[in-house]
Amino acid sequence: MFEYFPGNYIWNVSVVATLNSGGAIDEVDRACRPVRDLARQGSDVGTQDFLASWRRVADQIEEQAVEAEKAGHRRTAGQKYFRAAAYLCQAERMLSNSSPDRIPTYRHLLDVMRKSVELIDPATTRVEIPFEGTTLQAYFTNASANGEPVPTMIMWNGLDSTKEHMYTSGWPSEMAARGVSVLQVDCPGSGEALRLQGLTSRVETEDWARAIVDYLETRTDVRHDRIGLVGWSLGGYYVPRAAAFEKRLALAVAWGANHNWGEVQKKRLEREGENPVPHYWEHVLWVWGFDDIPSFIAAVERVNLNGVMEMITCPLLITHGTNDRQINVAYAHQSFEQAVNAPKKELRLFTPEEGGTEHIGLDHLPHVAAYTADWIEDTLRELDAARPSTEEI
Repeated sequence: MFEYFPGNYIWNVSVVATLNSGGAIDEVDRACRPVRDLARQGSDVGTQDFLASWRRVADQIEEQAVEAEKAGHRRTAGQKYFRAAAYLCQAERMLSNSSPDRIPTYRHLLDVMRKSVELIDPATTRVEIPFEGTTLQAYFTNASANGEPVPTMIMWNGLDSTKEHMYTSGWPSEMAARGVSVLQVDCPGSGEALRLQGLTSRVETEDWARAIVDYLETRTDVRHDRIGLVGWSLGGYYVPRAAAFEKRLALAVAWGANHNWGEVQKKRLEREGENPVPHYWEHVLWVWGFDDIPSFIAAVERVNLNGVMEMITCPLLITHGTNDRQINVAYAHQSFEQAVNAPKKELRLFTPEEGGTEHIGLDHLPHVAAYTADWIEDTLRELDAARPSTEEI
């Protein structure tokens, strides 16, 4: 993995994620250079400075976007808003939830993203999904050119990402180019659901899977028999859990396995493995809605897929990096071995020689993204080929 800040894994993950999600190397360098010395003091120290440095660059790009928009250069403006949003994504992600800058920064990110989408991406719209008396916020990137129903992938976050990270990764637009729509959802415990609505995560991810499929089944531009689910990082737990119980899903992808996240938390207490974000324990308590670490550790013992993988009866892809420093590759093998009832299953491990070997392939995200897209295309084709013709019905 490219390591701009030697020895600071968490800050390096932010850099490579940004460079693999539309960031310009010069702008990323200008955001990082002022905080290089601070990086040597660890990931928690200097996060406010990290935000300030990245925000300065994001603000500069946003100012350029405003001027381009005034001049009538809509595409240039939209591209600049997009990059500003990509930088704000990473800067906001690094803050502790108690930082007074976190929510204002996220609200600003939403505004910048809205401007970008309105200017250069007419295929993407914001949608609201009814859920337990409130709504889940999402972006829908529509591959249906004429309103005809097309396959659709639901895309879920992990522990610390947002729907804006999913959008800036470029994967939804890539899938749309292949004829597959993508619904990028901030689930409970992530994005707007957590930050602006106070919805925390839970073991039973099938609850929000059910609500999301219900919503998609109201859309005439969605093939209701070809709704799939993909999730990265902690989504490697969320997705298989949901697929085991929500049988309307046609296929599932764990973009990075997470077979026993509860066990991983106990290991992290013993300083085993890398953390994904600074102020880690404050962050996980926020995501899951707990006030203290002992209560949290006891509760998340249930966040595992033992006895669950066997219940998956749709095609399943698991991808994982062999050098994942957050979630050991052994968990990918556990999930794969236990998915005995999936009619098609594949475990794709990415190596250092090819790239994509770090957590969810952040070191070479386009490589992992393309493989995942290809597998989904192939699987949808196979499902259609196996479907009885009208003459056979």
